[in-house]
Amino acid sequence: MDTQDLSIAEMGRALRAGSVTAVALAEDALGRVAARDPGLHAFLEVTRDRALADARAADADLAAGRDHGPFHGIPYALKDIYDTAGIRTTCHSRLRLDNVPTEDSVAAARLRAAGGVLLGKVATHEFALGGPSFDLPFPPARNPWNPEHVTGGSSSGSATAIAARMVRMAMGSDTGGSIRGPAAWCGLVGIKPTYGRVSRRGVFPLSWTLDHCGPLSRSVEDSAITLQVLAGHDPQDGASADMPVPDYRAGLEAGVQGLRIGVPRAFFATASAATPDVLAGVDRTIAQLRDAGATVEDVTLPDYALFAAAGRVIMMAEAFAIHQADMQSRLLDYGEITASRFVLGAAITAADYINALRARRELTDAVNAALGRYDALLTASGLGTAPRFDTPVDNRAASSPMQTIPFNVTGHPAMSVPVALAGDGLPIGVQVVGRPFDEATVFRIGRAVETLSGWESVPLPAFSG
Repeated sequence: MDTQDLSIAEMGRALRAGSVTAVALAEDALGRVAARDPGLHAFLEVTRDRALADARAADADLAAGRDHGPFHGIPYALKDIYDTAGIRTTCHSRLRLDNVPTEDSVAAARLRAAGGVLLGKVATHEFALGGPSFDLPFPPARNPWNPEHVTGGSSSGSATAIAARMVRMAMGSDTGGSIRGPAAWCGLVGIKPTYGRVSRRGVFPLSWTLDHCGPLSRSVEDSAITLQVLAGHDPQDGASADMPVPDYRAGLEAGVQGLRIGVPRAFFATASAATPDVLAGVDRTIAQLRDAGATVEDVTLPDYALFAAAGRVIMMAEAFAIHQADMQSRLLDYGEITASRFVLGAAITAADYINALRARRELTDAVNAALGRYDALLTASGLGTAPRFDTPVDNRAASSPMQTIPFNVTGHPAMSVPVALAGDGLPIGVQVVGRPFDEATVFRIGRAVETLSGWESVPLPAFSG
């Protein structure tokens, strides 16, 4: 049975009908990894023995009537900043090549308890910031749509593994767009939940007040199923929110009739890097949502550059604080890109940081005010398609090709959904942003976009290795 195009829900139905076993799903996925990954470099470590043990346990539990829910028996991968007990967690860096955690991160533990089958650890940019780079201990992941192009960062291996149909879901992290960016550039769905919705305990930090954990996946439903497993209060994560978790799939097919959606058009329409394909993709999506019964109107938010500046100051100050000791004692063990970015934090003053936090409050209030009038916001995920490896991108600039950092600054849930292939054959996506802890509406609108755009009929690249 060829399982590479089965959704998480379809795999679950097949498991419960007895037409496939978790072991068969795992072996099929491991075979695809062996065949395709040598040319793409998604996986840093394939945990074959662990995967088969997880799969045998999942089969035994189902046979005994112990059903752990929709993720039971599903193969997945973890970005290599997630601690895994007994399995190396390197952060794609020389500094942590010998790091073998003794405990799982909370996210890894929840996926395991839900019956998930861990295939391995996947590439990132060094410490979730420095890359793509060729001076690290592992090569950078490549984009299956065209391996001469980047995947996006920093959840690069996660996006590669899904776009090459090795897995349906892989975990990412998002500090300035590291879930949504790779999702947009690889034709995937990527959700950054509300800040505090998913525990970050056991995940190596980049910026304490901007970091979010969440899944990349093939479809909106795949992401909804996964977030159902991950969401929930963790009293040992000081930022974790004790908020009820709804059924994320309950309203997926409700459509957008009667919903009000605001478009901060100045974010992307006036950006010099915005391509005609991206602008057309956003306009086409707006028209489709209106035809489906939504009210879609332009909305004014503070300048994108203000969000970007506040986010970069906060990120660099906090990242430098995390890495200061290693920067002083082991600077040459960092990759060149990582070191050059982290060192910027040394120049940020206390006044800079405090002023960025004050600006953050005002920017968050502005987004909340807009979401008081609208059920969600819609904007571009990025200004163009994935660049080639030989055309480096400066993600520090206010004119970044990704349009994601505003909602790290504010903490609102935000999801990238693919809508089309651009003229160069690479994917583009739009971004749906919701009210705090209203991921359900984000999923609902994202599912409508996914359906209306026709993306479901677009085949992923047939990368053979």
